Amino acid sequence: MLLRGLSLLLVLAACATRPVPPVAGTASPAMPLASLDQHVADFAKRPFEPFSRANAIGITLREWRGFGALVDDTPPDEDHPLPRNLRPDKQPGLWQRVGEYWWLGQDAGSRESGWTSKYDEDGQLYQGDAPAWSAAFVSYVMRSAGAGRRFPYSPLHADYINAAVQGTGALRAERPEAYAPQPGDLICVSRGRVRRMRFEDLSGARFFGHCDIVAMAAPGQLTTVGGNIGGGVTMKHVPTTAAGMLSDADGRVADPRYDWFVVVRVLYDE
Repeated sequence: MLLRGLSLLLVLAACATRPVPPVAGTASPAMPLASLDQHVADFAKRPFEPFSRANAIGITLREWRGFGALVDDTPPDEDHPLPRNLRPDKQPGLWQRVGEYWWLGQDAGSRESGWTSKYDEDGQLYQGDAPAWSAAFVSYVMRSAGAGRRFPYSPLHADYINAAVQGTGALRAERPEAYAPQPGDLICVSRGRVRRMRFEDLSGARFFGHCDIVAMAAPGQLTTVGGNIGGGVTMKHVPTTAAGMLSDADGRVADPRYDWFVVVRVLYDE
């Protein structure tokens, strides 16, 4: 009940203030490529089932329910964040769950794989803001759903947005006025001090951003779920055009709260 009561107070804190670490998943002499997924369970690594929308959405909604089925459709209010001690991801049972997102969502042996939302890889309490874990959440979902090496697991959303622009792996970048997001796709905004980004601005450079996973698509509206929104796994409802696009042909975004500027289409097996 406490978590449900907090849902109206949640803020979009998806990509936060700590410095961006190096990209996880780079093989080194100490960690050959074949060992980067050594920590992944067989059901996801082999995988037991095809990489599917149904599995990705099922995992996403399971995690949403685990955080108390939080829903936040209010505009972002970065000036009035939830007090740190009240954030869901600081509570018993949930800070450890975020640790599992980092552990499984990043590659084995990476510094990030040892993080939680309260403690760093050395078991020390963060003195300031903990690392933003929204990209770790997306990486966790994709890894658990069986994406294997077709997804670039990273602590930064920009890394898989850029991979989608390049057309690598199972990702393709789509213009928000030309492609209607489907369940299992990602919709993304730029964050932090970066100016409002457009699709045309994507150049391979790294930037702060946030992506939600599309859980449902209905006429005029998407239901999405994102990690680290107010410290939780939180659902929101995103308006679309009549054709299901995030913006119209003139580039006007249908959602007055967020400037969604790219859709990452995920090429699932089924």
